[in-house]
Amino acid sequence: MGELVQDQTDKLGEECGVFGMYDFDGGDVANSIYYGLLALQHRGQESCGIAVSETSGPKGKVTSYKEMGLVNETFTPEILEKMKGDIGVGHVRYSTAGSSTRENAQPLVLNYVKGTLALAHNGNLVNALELRKELEYTGAIFQTTIDSEVIAYHIARERLCSKSVEEAVGRAMVKIRGAYSLVIMSPRKLIGARDPYGFRPLVIGKRENCYVLASETCALDTIGAEYIRDVEPGEIVTISPEKGIESDKSRCIDPSKHGHCIFEFIYFARPDSYIDGVSVYDARIQAGKYLAIDSPVDADLVVGVPESGNCAALGYSLQSGIPYGQAFVKNSYIGRTFIKPKQKSRESSVQVKLNALREAVNGKRIIMIDDSIVRGTTSDRIVRMLRDAGAKEVHMRVSSPPFLWPCYFGTDVPAREQLIAYNRSVEEICKIIGADSLGYLKMERLKEMVGGNLSICSGCFNGHYPVDPPQEDIRGEYDH
Repeated sequence: MGELVQDQTDKLGEECGVFGMYDFDGGDVANSIYYGLLALQHRGQESCGIAVSETSGPKGKVTSYKEMGLVNETFTPEILEKMKGDIGVGHVRYSTAGSSTRENAQPLVLNYVKGTLALAHNGNLVNALELRKELEYTGAIFQTTIDSEVIAYHIARERLCSKSVEEAVGRAMVKIRGAYSLVIMSPRKLIGARDPYGFRPLVIGKRENCYVLASETCALDTIGAEYIRDVEPGEIVTISPEKGIESDKSRCIDPSKHGHCIFEFIYFARPDSYIDGVSVYDARIQAGKYLAIDSPVDADLVVGVPESGNCAALGYSLQSGIPYGQAFVKNSYIGRTFIKPKQKSRESSVQVKLNALREAVNGKRIIMIDDSIVRGTTSDRIVRMLRDAGAKEVHMRVSSPPFLWPCYFGTDVPAREQLIAYNRSVEEICKIIGADSLGYLKMERLKEMVGGNLSICSGCFNGHYPVDPPQEDIRGEYDH
């Protein structure tokens, strides 16, 4: 038996999806939260959790369940049946190495003087370490190593001198810096908050008399909810039966300073989602078209590396007129974690996941499109796989620019030394991965691919971040 380990393919992890629901008619929400989390499973496959409460029951009684693993493996019908409550929050999590423990699973449930809070967070704070130390020196005891607990503590502390929980959230937002989309359940309110830069997405939906907060619109579609609007960067929304949706935009900043994560559009989000009014599918098609314009090559077939390269490959084909086809079969039943083949055994972890279609590629010149090359550890194997299946030429095109800097805002782009593009030319990378040619998306195309109106964060490509990064890289220890 191989050991059960995190699969080290060359894909980035996005750290988390959040979902919240409040049924004003008093119906149980756990089942719908379960389906919402299933739709957000691509945002985190390491752990998941749901916390619910009955607003008409004893104040502050929360039923929660969280565990390592996938949503459909964690929540059985028996578990969901016991989760009674008309308000609730859910979470799916993915973390970088070093903190894959049940303690770090969310939602976090806090019991404190004013009752209970359940909190689910997507993103990464840049000042988590200093805030944590500050809290520890005033007697705070931490149960986890995630910055979400720092946020929860600050909200609980501010609540003691605030008139309402949403005011406490606003006061906490003054102290925390970085990326955060939050869904918070208090005994009688569902609250959503997004950092002033809008790094991570958060949307509002409605189904009959239920209100929903979710990371992506695809989760609304899954449960039959209608999209109302995005939570604006810097906005706090408070949902209650008495007042419906209340909005506090006092922490919003000029939209030109926003930093929407461009990688949501390139890779993280599901293609059927809309983020801040932009179709993820359209953005990926557009990226492929720009690659065809800027890095053309004569070939017989355009193929995508599943799943994330497929839309851009279709865009390349539409622009170039070169037929689009399928070159790989993907084993859909492998999550992020599987029993990894030992070095001595012949199975390659890439081939366990992907296999080339000989009939499709034999004797052909192939343009292969992927969304990114991070460390370069799998691109060479996929190129070789196509050659072994008889491809005459393999031209690789990447629907993002080269990674040159780490990310501090909720994406596990590693330290610079581990990035294949760091200190290497495109020609050198091309040689390492064994392709006939290599082309990346140009930097100036990033803003164009999302329609030109969205202010984006592309710090992992150019080192310019909307918020100053932390002085020390603490992502391995206090990551989210």
